[in-house]
Amino acid sequence: MKKVIYSLLLIGIFISLGCSSSSTTEAPTSLTAYPGILVSTKADSPSVNDSTDKITVNFSEQIDVNTVSGEVKLYRIKTGGAAEEILCSTAFDNNMPMQLTISRQNGAKLAEGEHYKIMIGGKIKSKNGMSMGGDFVGYFATNYSFNLNAEGITALNGERNQIICISDIHLGADLSYSEFDRNGTGHGAALTDFLNKVRLAPNVKELVIAGDLLDEWFVPSDVDTYQGKTQSDFVARIAAANKNVIDAFNNIIKDGKIKVTYVPGNHDISITDANVESILPGISQARDVKGLGTYSPVGHPEIAIEHGHRYNYFCAPDPISNRDITKTDSIMPPGYFFTRVATTSVVERIKGETVSQIKPPEIKLNSTDASQSLLYYYYMTFKGILTALPIKEGFNDKIIKTNIDGFTASYALSDIFPYQSSPDGPIDVNLYKGAQDNWDRRQELNLVPVKIPVKDAITKAASFTDLDEKADSQYFKNSASDKRIVVFGHSHVALVKESTNTKSQKTIYANSGTWIDHNPNGSAMNFVVITPKKSSGSTAQFVNLYAYSNNGTITRLPNPQAITDLNQ
Repeated sequence: MKKVIYSLLLIGIFISLGCSSSSTTEAPTSLTAYPGILVSTKADSPSVNDSTDKITVNFSEQIDVNTVSGEVKLYRIKTGGAAEEILCSTAFDNNMPMQLTISRQNGAKLAEGEHYKIMIGGKIKSKNGMSMGGDFVGYFATNYSFNLNAEGITALNGERNQIICISDIHLGADLSYSEFDRNGTGHGAALTDFLNKVRLAPNVKELVIAGDLLDEWFVPSDVDTYQGKTQSDFVARIAAANKNVIDAFNNIIKDGKIKVTYVPGNHDISITDANVESILPGISQARDVKGLGTYSPVGHPEIAIEHGHRYNYFCAPDPISNRDITKTDSIMPPGYFFTRVATTSVVERIKGETVSQIKPPEIKLNSTDASQSLLYYYYMTFKGILTALPIKEGFNDKIIKTNIDGFTASYALSDIFPYQSSPDGPIDVNLYKGAQDNWDRRQELNLVPVKIPVKDAITKAASFTDLDEKADSQYFKNSASDKRIVVFGHSHVALVKESTNTKSQKTIYANSGTWIDHNPNGSAMNFVVITPKKSSGSTAQFVNLYAYSNNGTITRLPNPQAITDLNQ
């Protein structure tokens, strides 16, 4: 079990485990307690530990065991903040004179999914008479032992309350280049196995797909995505190519025990609700504007789940640009064209074809005009992204076949990149002309709560951490937001981390990662589990991140988190 070896603020006394600047260790001025579990000094922000039947407390000095009686107490925090004392016993080992062991009198483990307070009284003294100098109080929560077995999670007592979130599956219509094919032992076997287990898991209430379920972006440039047909036909081909996965989703939906909700991502940004429904009849869909959606599970307005592309300059719907070209209400953002080229690079290298680095003509910023500067930043960002994506085609070759979302022509990289007609001339661009000037309006149409400066939106778009920070700026540091748990996908970087909101309450951000075959940004086959408060007076709500494996093993990834609401 991990030991707490960081500074603790006791009543009136600051205790540090560090050394002085002269590297000489100074004797502590009071007896110091270090619980052998992770603890927090804030009642509404408990640290998360696995359930245990013993808690060790390490002291800075040998303790006088005759001063321990009545000075160690453990409480379960109940709804409303009331503390219910748990009868405990203490033990002391002569071979470890600086350590005390606390256990329940009945010898049982601490209940999973609960919120606890531990108090070590200030009257405990060391062998040489050194006192605590004040009570130590710490708060912690005991995590659930998660499983998807048919018998369920014992600590939930048969409750069906868990919310599972997955994202970025990227089902394609052609397995010869799809990012999702060899998952598991082939043809999505691991995801199918996972979904079959979710279907039978008695504690799962909702399954949320946070975007990029279907993929109409990861297609080589020379491929006609719809093959001259319709989006409906394309979606049907995805379903046929990934039949086992789609069948597994449909089995869950048909059972009616678990609500399945789809939220759009950028790779399925233009796929209509009707076409999603055509292969997943009865699925719930969370949409707010075209190409976007945010979902709060039933009864949980404190939770927000979305893909995350709403805040990305290259991936957010663009309902303003290119209307003179598409003659429709197109929303396809510039990242679509980049992704088509990126897919070409991947496919050509797999085939062993001779490729070379993409080198767009250099441009020079000749003006202090804001719009010109932004076009330059756009150029430099795009250039940086494409540096590692060699292709055999030339910069001016019309290689990108569209026939999607109102686009009908074939385009070259030179159509996407800003250019200069002369070294001293202005910077211009063919596609997405003026997009840098329309970003604020684009954000308004996309319902972005807190506007992102256009320079930041362009230059930070490729940063994984920038997406994570958007959970903080758009939700937790937004005083108009009441969300305390936010889940994104999009970046393919699975994580869980804590923050605080404008009310100084603990908040949790999680990224649900991806299920693609090979994830260069980290692990794959990830999923997030949100476990709300139990109905039996619990105050803790947990967020955990897991990885699924080819053999069906489930591994919990680092940084499980819990929040509490002591007033409910």
